[in-house]
Amino acid sequence: MESRSAPAHRGCVPWQGLLLAASLLTFWSLPTTAQLTIESVPPNAAEGKDVLLHVHNLPGFLGGYVWFKGESVDSNHQIASYIIDTQEIHPGPAYSSRETIYPNGSLLFQNVTLQDTGYYTLLAIKKIFQGEIVTGQLRVYQPVGKPSIRASNATVTEHKDAVVLTCLTNDRGISIRWLFKNQSLLLTARMKLSRDNSVLTIDPVRREDAGGYQCEVFNPVSSSKSEPLRLDVYYG
Repeated sequence: MESRSAPAHRGCVPWQGLLLAASLLTFWSLPTTAQLTIESVPPNAAEGKDVLLHVHNLPGFLGGYVWFKGESVDSNHQIASYIIDTQEIHPGPAYSSRETIYPNGSLLFQNVTLQDTGYYTLLAIKKIFQGEIVTGQLRVYQPVGKPSIRASNATVTEHKDAVVLTCLTNDRGISIRWLFKNQSLLLTARMKLSRDNSVLTIDPVRREDAGGYQCEVFNPVSSSKSEPLRLDVYYG
C-alpha cells in the first residue's frame, strides 16, 4: 500500500480555490467521465479491518480532490479535501480521523465500522477548475457467531414421526445452509426448508436420515458451523 500523505490539518485552507471550485462544480453539475472508477479493496470488509477506496484512471493536471459521504457532492457531508501541491488533508464535517487521502486520490478507512457502509463520492478538480465526479460503494460486515440447532425430537421412529430442526443464530443479513455427516445436505422429497433456510423439516423420517446434522451461517466475510446434533431413528 502506498505511503501516507501528510497529516490532516484543521483550520484555514491555504488554497481557497479548491473549495470554491467544489461549490461551483456542484452548481454546474458537470457530467462524470466513464473512465474514472472507484474500487473497494477488499470488495467486502470485516468490521475492524482497513479498507481502501482505490481510484483508477484519474485525469491529468489535477489540483486536488474532495471526498464526500453519500452519492452527491454535498459540503455538509464532506469528509476531506486534499491539495496535491502541498500534500495536505483538510478535514470536513464528515471526517472521523480514521480517513487518509493518498496522492493518487484513493481514500483509506482504518478500523471500519458497520456505520461506514454506504456510498462515497470523489470530486477530482483540475487546475483549470473543471472536475470529474465518481461514486463508489463500501460494504462492511460483522463476523458471524457460532449457531446452534434445536430439534423437536432427537429420537424418532421410521415412517411414523417427523422432525423439525431449527438453526438458532443472533446474526442478521446472513445465509444458512445445512450439512449431514459433514457433507452438504442433499434434499429429498421428504425434506422441506423454510424460506430463509433456518428450519429443516423431515416428514416422515427414515433410517437413512439417522446421523449428525449441522447448520452453517455465513456472510461475505466469515462463516461458522454449529456443533453436530445427532438424530436417532428406530426401525424394525
